[in-house]
Amino acid sequence: MVNPLRFLFPFVVVGLVWQTMALSGLFPERLFPNLQTIAAALLRLVESGIVFVHAYQTLLRLLLGTLLGATLGILMGLLMGTNKRVEDLLSPWVSIFAPIPGLAYAPLFMLWFGLGNVSIIVLVGFVTFFPIVLNTWAGVKGVKELWIRSARALGASEQVIFRKVIFPAALPHILTGLRLGLAQGWRILVAAEMLAAVPWGLGWLIFGAREFMNTDIMLAGIAVIGLTG
Repeated sequence: MVNPLRFLFPFVVVGLVWQTMALSGLFPERLFPNLQTIAAALLRLVESGIVFVHAYQTLLRLLLGTLLGATLGILMGLLMGTNKRVEDLLSPWVSIFAPIPGLAYAPLFMLWFGLGNVSIIVLVGFVTFFPIVLNTWAGVKGVKELWIRSARALGASEQVIFRKVIFPAALPHILTGLRLGLAQGWRILVAAEMLAAVPWGLGWLIFGAREFMNTDIMLAGIAVIGLTG
């Protein structure tokens, strides 16, 4: 069982350091607000309900983008793992594009799909696709050949082998890919919302607050992003 005091200790230390810096006068209060000011800004966002609207729009984009990336990633990963020709054809492309940071694609996607939700959702799907396809591919390739041969010796068809042997054995890798893809999609989503000129979203909440030097709103938005993540 996790000790609550041990869990909260790092946050208490960071809070004390932040409060000390804020009250020291080294930085203007408008640029480095204290914890009470940040908490008051967060409370205003919650009481007005506006933070829930921003969070809802962000999570909806994340869900749609992840569904897109997961569907394509799992299907392609299964094909690459079970079909040698597909693997030889697609593995070089996946290996080339996977290491490129997702934010590098953002300007291109916004040129192709325009500003707004479509470009963000497609970008999130594209970014989540790579960890999912790589982990699914690795999971299928990692299935023990002995299990497959044993199933064939017992008279199982290829469809049964896939459903009863390959897919269950690869499932832990697929779930790992989904977790990694979701994390990468979440990070790129908040950044993309700042660029795509959408009217709602946690990323846009922070970016809009910057225009008016509302540092307390920016930090409250960052706190909401951390809690949501």
